[in-house]
Amino acid sequence: MKRSISILACLLLIGCGSTGTIDVAKAAVARQQAPASDAALAAEAVNAFGLDLLRASGPTGNAVLSPASIAIALGMARAGAVGETAAQMDTVLHDVASDAHPTWLNALDAALASRTGTFKDVAGHDQQITLRIANAPFAQKDLTLQPAFLDALAGRFDAGVRLVDFKTATEAARQAINAWVAGQTEDRIKELLVQGTLDDMTRLVLVNAIYLKAAWATAFDPKATQPAAFTRPDGSVVQVPTMHLGTELSYAEGQGWRAVELPYVGGQLAMTIVVPDDLASFVRTADATTIDAIVRGLANRRPEVDLALPSFSIETKTELASVLSSLGMPLAFDPNGADFSGMTTQERLYIGAVIHQANIDVDEKGTEASAATAVVMEASAAPLDHVTFQVDRPFLFLLRDTTSGAIVFLGQVTDPSLTR
Repeated sequence: MKRSISILACLLLIGCGSTGTIDVAKAAVARQQAPASDAALAAEAVNAFGLDLLRASGPTGNAVLSPASIAIALGMARAGAVGETAAQMDTVLHDVASDAHPTWLNALDAALASRTGTFKDVAGHDQQITLRIANAPFAQKDLTLQPAFLDALAGRFDAGVRLVDFKTATEAARQAINAWVAGQTEDRIKELLVQGTLDDMTRLVLVNAIYLKAAWATAFDPKATQPAAFTRPDGSVVQVPTMHLGTELSYAEGQGWRAVELPYVGGQLAMTIVVPDDLASFVRTADATTIDAIVRGLANRRPEVDLALPSFSIETKTELASVLSSLGMPLAFDPNGADFSGMTTQERLYIGAVIHQANIDVDEKGTEASAATAVVMEASAAPLDHVTFQVDRPFLFLLRDTTSGAIVFLGQVTDPSLTR
């Protein structure tokens, strides 16, 4: 028997509007003001969650994900979770969306949104940083949603509910969700939800989208890019286009790893490249303390670095339900045990799917990346020294917001010769 798909419910629709042909219901609640310090607390939780996901999913090849996108989408679902279901979600999400910390994700969202702007690179040229985060719940138009849940969506996530008809126009609803995601990600993610993901029992889909385009503070010279050897996990060697840069960069090293950080213009975003002696072993044991040690090390040393870094292009699409369940929140995915009565009492709801897609392109100019997550709920300064840094084996990358510390994109590269 096919499981029904459902998500949220609404007792009162306030401030109904229209986006194109889709009506929007949003509670008459202003977005909460969150202390700026909460962004760092949210970042710590999101980073720990991201490492848990990377470790639990156990990728053997190239991979990229957005811990921030997944945490925000699940945070919207957590706003309607009750009892043990909520407790399990809090454990897996490291309390980032718990009732005790309702402003954390809001503060992080606001902090990241403030990174957009025009900044000068080291040559004095204007360069643009774009970092866009958007949230959009799509709900069955006749579903009854709890007012407190609508308040949370508006106050914590600045989100109104888009009203669609999953019951009689499932395909149109799917296309509307995909079109929204494509628009938010500059068409980098065109079909987050494939045919068959939704059906006439779908009630709500909670969606987050992130788009980033950022120029390096110091660009690589394209003329210096040339093929170089890269050793894959199995010991085989492949020639890949490798960029070269010689400049002062934050650098750190520890037992079994070396790291370098490449800032983007404006200085509030950076990409940290970590090259372990053994990537698989490093990922298995890395935690928030490991990342903290790397970041502290980067703050203490800034030598002249001769950097050789492969350009890379990665895309990952994955269904995270089994991974999240294994991390400690199985109740949320149990048709008989989940308690999302904070969303609706009209039907028993549970999470049927958590679909995540992310991609990233890194070249001489900078980085362009996007991510989207859909939660589908069903019913039923020292003196300069000199360093040579050759990235010629599998490595980890963390695209971080340097002010809050949040990892916006996280992944690994085991074979840069493969393209998305």
